[in-house]
This record gives sequence, structure tokens and C-alpha cells, in this order.
Amino acid sequence: MNAWAFALRSLVRQPARAALGALGVAAVGALLFDMLLLSRGLLVSFRDLLDCTGFDVRVMATDTPFGGPLIRDASAAAAAIARLPEVEDVASVRYGRATTADPTGPSLQVGFMGIDYGSRRPWRLLAGHDLGAADPRKPPPLVVNRRLAETLRLSAGSEIALRANCSREPIAAPAVRFHVVGIVELPFDSADALETATGGDAFRHACSLERDEAQMLLVAARARRGPEAAVKAIEAIRPDLHAFSNADMMALFERIGFSYFRQISTVLGAVTLLFALLLITVLLTVSVNQRFAELAALRALGFTRARLVADVLCQSALLVGTGGVLAVPVGFAIAQWLERILHAMPGIPASVRFFSFEPRALVLHAGLLAITAVLAALYPTTLVARLPIAATLRNEAVT
Repeated sequence: MNAWAFALRSLVRQPARAALGALGVAAVGALLFDMLLLSRGLLVSFRDLLDCTGFDVRVMATDTPFGGPLIRDASAAAAAIARLPEVEDVASVRYGRATTADPTGPSLQVGFMGIDYGSRRPWRLLAGHDLGAADPRKPPPLVVNRRLAETLRLSAGSEIALRANCSREPIAAPAVRFHVVGIVELPFDSADALETATGGDAFRHACSLERDEAQMLLVAARARRGPEAAVKAIEAIRPDLHAFSNADMMALFERIGFSYFRQISTVLGAVTLLFALLLITVLLTVSVNQRFAELAALRALGFTRARLVADVLCQSALLVGTGGVLAVPVGFAIAQWLERILHAMPGIPASVRFFSFEPRALVLHAGLLAITAVLAALYPTTLVARLPIAATLRNEAVT
């Protein structure tokens, strides 16, 4: 009989202890799996959100994407960048706030975006039509997100009055009526967000802005050139601006924005591994202590020391392997439950995932559990290797 079959029989002889060990490993393994998903979950989710907008590069007036001065003469800058052979499309974006001003409806605070130049839009159209050329016979076109459409019962063809405020100081801007042309889904919308977007000219008119400024320029690089070539070309013609590819944004957020979650997951993962190590070590040590007489008899019958050590290692591997397999579906179930709790917090984008699956997480999970199985078997195998055959058999006969 090989070592694996012998170890399996040893575990089956004590089913309660074996089941307890496997379930314990499944519990701590599920927590470890969730910590691995959390360590890069936001990063993976944020990368997907950046990619789904259809833009590869973000151009700003400062060297950090966390806010700063506005880009002056945004239309001229966007036109110059759009002429580059490395660039396929450009959109000039500015953000503000607005208040619904319909006397027959509720007064709501909504996000107000102005987008100009180019044909791509950083959202997904759900119903109606996207922003296009304004019809002089109708109010300026506007798209709204699904939450606002459901709240005010808006649809394509509806009209809404907004009183915009797009400057840092509050101003008494007059209310402007807009024609709702479509319902969209923005990548970074939270579940309770109320968002609107219109063209650049309509945005400046509603906000009573005189200067052509933008928070950022969204750039879509040509597929054959790539975003890195677009970044270099943009910085060559406009050294006063700073261009960030999606990869640059990811690296920056990984270093600054998401380090907290990585540290938390690392600490909790280490504690989880320690509990798994102690649990398996205790179970194997108790099993070896209760089998001293049996192991001594096997040694007397000709079993080598290495053969019995292999038996303990195989028992550890079987316990950890069974628990590790059970840990994956349990971990997924716990992750879904935790996602619902975290998304209940205000301001969390609905598309963001704190626990995102990557194949590397599964590989790392298996590797960490394998190391735990080996370490947990070190002390029990030391007891087996140093077991005195004659003294153990004599004590057993006397007792």
C-alpha cells in the first residue's frame, strides 16, 4: 500500500476528527481566498472601468490625476491633439453641479457634465439617442443616467429645467431647459447617483462660463500605435499638459489609492494562514500521539522512518487539499455577501467590485495552502522520526 492510501485509511478510521480538520481548513481557506481577492479586487475593477470608457489616455493640466487647475483653451488643445497620427478621438470634459428647477417636481442636486469635441462618449447608451448636433428648434440635448430617469420619470423626449453651478463660488445662474435625448450608464456611477451630461456649448451657456476650460481631455489612441505612443506625442506638442495612459493611472492608484486595501488583506491573510497552520499542526500532533503504539509496531514490523514520515505528510496534504477545495466556493459565497454590505455605503460606484477574481489568486491560494500543509506537518513528523520503538512498545504493554 502506498503512502497516500495508507494516510487516507488512517484519516477514515477517525472520521469525526478528519471532517473537523477539513471543515476548519475550509473556513480559514475561504477567508484567505477572500483576502487574496480583496488585495487586487479594486485594482482589477478600476482597470476594467477605465478600459470600458473607450479612452486610453487622460490629459490634465497638472501632474496628478487627483484634481488641480483647469485646462485653458480646451477646444484648441483638443483640436491639436486630435490631429496627431497616434490619436483616433478626443473628448473635452468638464464637471459641475446643477439643481432641477421644474416647479412641478422635486428639487434635486445632480451631477452636470459637459463634453465637447470628438464622437466617442465615456458612457453606455441604454435608451434613446446619444448626444449629437443640437436642434435649434428644441432646447439643448441632454442625457441622464437611469437613476435620475427613474426618479423623475424621464424618457427620451422629456424636458427638464436645470439651474447649473460650475464654478467654485456659488452663483445665481438662471434655469435652462434641456431636451432629454437618451438614458445612459456612466462607469463610475454609484447606485444613488443622479447624473446628467450635455454638449460643451450648452454646458458653458447653462453655467454662464465665458472661458473655454476643461477638467481633462479624454483621448482614444489608435490601436496600431498604442497609448504609450499617444502619451509621448501629446507631451511633445503640449509640454504644459500632462498625459496619463490607463496603465499610468493604474500604477498611480495602486501605489497611492489602493495601498490600504492591500495592507489590510495582507495582514488578515497572514493571520488566517497562522490559524490554519496551528489547526492542522494540533490535529496531526493529536493523531500521532494517539498512534504512538501503532507507529512503533509498524516500525518493528519493518516500516522505515521515512515511510511513516511520508504517512504524516500525506495526511496533512489530504486534510489541507480537501479543505482548500471546499474553501473556493465558500469564499465566493462570502465575497458576494461582503460585496452587498460594502455597496450599501454611499458613494460607491455600482460597477466597482471589491472582490475581483483573477486566476493568479487561485494559484496563490493553492500555493499558500500547500506551504501551510508542509509547515504544519514539521512537528508531528519530528515526533514520528524520533519515536523510540522499544520504549514505546514496553509502555504500551505495561499500560
